[in-house]
Amino acid sequence: MPPTDLPISPALAVVETEELDNEVELRDVEILPEWHRERLDRALVSLLPAFSRNHLKHLIEDGFVCAVGSLVPVTKVAHLVKAAERYQVRLQPTDMSQAYQPQDMALDIVFEDEHLRVIHKPVGLVVHPAPGNWSGTLLNGLLALDAGLKQVPRAGIVHRLDKDTSGLMVTARTRACMDALVEMIGQREVHREYLAVTQRPWRGSLDREVEMPIGRDPRNRLRMAVVDLAHQSGKNAHTTLHCQATNDQGSLVHCTLHTGRTHQIRVHMAAIGMPLLGDGLYGGSSTETQSRQALHAFRLGFEHPFTGQALQFQSPLPADMQSSLAEMGLPTPLG
Repeated sequence: MPPTDLPISPALAVVETEELDNEVELRDVEILPEWHRERLDRALVSLLPAFSRNHLKHLIEDGFVCAVGSLVPVTKVAHLVKAAERYQVRLQPTDMSQAYQPQDMALDIVFEDEHLRVIHKPVGLVVHPAPGNWSGTLLNGLLALDAGLKQVPRAGIVHRLDKDTSGLMVTARTRACMDALVEMIGQREVHREYLAVTQRPWRGSLDREVEMPIGRDPRNRLRMAVVDLAHQSGKNAHTTLHCQATNDQGSLVHCTLHTGRTHQIRVHMAAIGMPLLGDGLYGGSSTETQSRQALHAFRLGFEHPFTGQALQFQSPLPADMQSSLAEMGLPTPLG
């Protein structure tokens, strides 16, 4: 995932950090009881989220990890660690690790307390650093708001929106809240609703359940696709669709996510012959008004994991989608 959707258990406790220079850092870590007899690579990645598991695997294999007090490196990633053992890791900088730096940016914060934040993500903001976008991401902005997020995996990001999808996101401010939110998402207790504009008229029942597994498109690695799990890797995906308005020019569709697969709504809409307006990756056409996929996360609801308060947030459609609906002669909700 890229980081996984599953919670990352705290395998290690940082004991000491020694800054050698700008290029190398030695870090001592201690195995906690809950990760007794776990693989070394999995234990390390739980506390070093700025480094990918693959990078840490190479550090182990290249001899940059050893037990404290020993001069002999541990070079097997499958080495089973024991509670209270201490290891020294010689960290080598990577683009990924250096991307975890705070950057001041104007974030639209809808709600915040000591546990979490709800943010309205604008079009064009990348959520998490990745090749081609190692800076200027939401993660960088969150680190600038809250230095303590350096100690929270992915700076508290528990779900994502595509770069050109706008709307509401919840992020955690503490490790405990992150674990709770991840569990809630896994149990479908965080309700995420979207509005989408298609470039084709709706056909059939106004309500539709789409349950089609999604995996990487074998013909284009930049795309996801509906797959046959008997022959391809992928995960089950479920979206509820309700057409709110339609005419010969297109449709306004309310989408409710029950799972959170990459590009899920875009893939499901394309699979039923209703690609999103502006979504060139999945068969949609751009217009002067709509140069990105017409998709907006307009409603977010969940029970606060610590206070129990029922929280619900709503965000009006951005200007480009409002203009597209007006050009089609369709009503604009949430004015």
